[in-house]
Amino acid sequence: MKTAVITGANRGIGLAMATQLSQQGWEIIGVCRSDSDELEAIAGMVISGIDVTEPEHLQQVKKILGDTKVDLLINNAGLLQDEKLGEIDYDSIRDQFEINTLAPLMVTEALLPNMSEGSKVALITSRMGSIADNESGGRYGYRASKAALNAFGKSLSLDLKDDGIAVALLHPGYVQTRMVNFGGHITPEEAAEGLLARIDELNLENTGGFWHSNGEQLPW
Repeated sequence: MKTAVITGANRGIGLAMATQLSQQGWEIIGVCRSDSDELEAIAGMVISGIDVTEPEHLQQVKKILGDTKVDLLINNAGLLQDEKLGEIDYDSIRDQFEINTLAPLMVTEALLPNMSEGSKVALITSRMGSIADNESGGRYGYRASKAALNAFGKSLSLDLKDDGIAVALLHPGYVQTRMVNFGGHITPEEAAEGLLARIDELNLENTGGFWHSNGEQLPW
């Protein structure tokens, strides 16, 4: 049985991916701030009370996992805020960098000893991190933190290729989640289906790519 570790697995897209992977026979390890009944129902293990920006919390996750092999790591936890020019909250931008950019790198580095040849890392990013695709401005913290995550992911794909570990940067789409006040175009289940299809296609030949969940390759 293959094992997937998913951050932010208690609700939204993370829960939908966890549920679908569980239905495919995967062992699910959910890492989250707050547990949920839905996650408990499908996960083999839930590690709750975890702030992925805190190194000591990640050490706790490592200790709990021990030598458990991680076949798939999905860095899904994220934060979306809005800043308007002239009244920018820079603390908000820092928070988004901590959660959206630094935390996925920290989690990946912490769990590297549990991964081996054939393992995969999925970074849930956003097309809002695309500089070429920005035609509306705003969202300074979210755009910049996701652009930086894309840079991290590309570097990870190169650094981990010799170890046989592939890395994908994945945009879920505009999804009906709490993050966007449920105003999206597709359901978390639809997004999860597309994301998992992209992860299934991920290999060492296409590692480091930036894709929409529908399969479209996105511009940097």
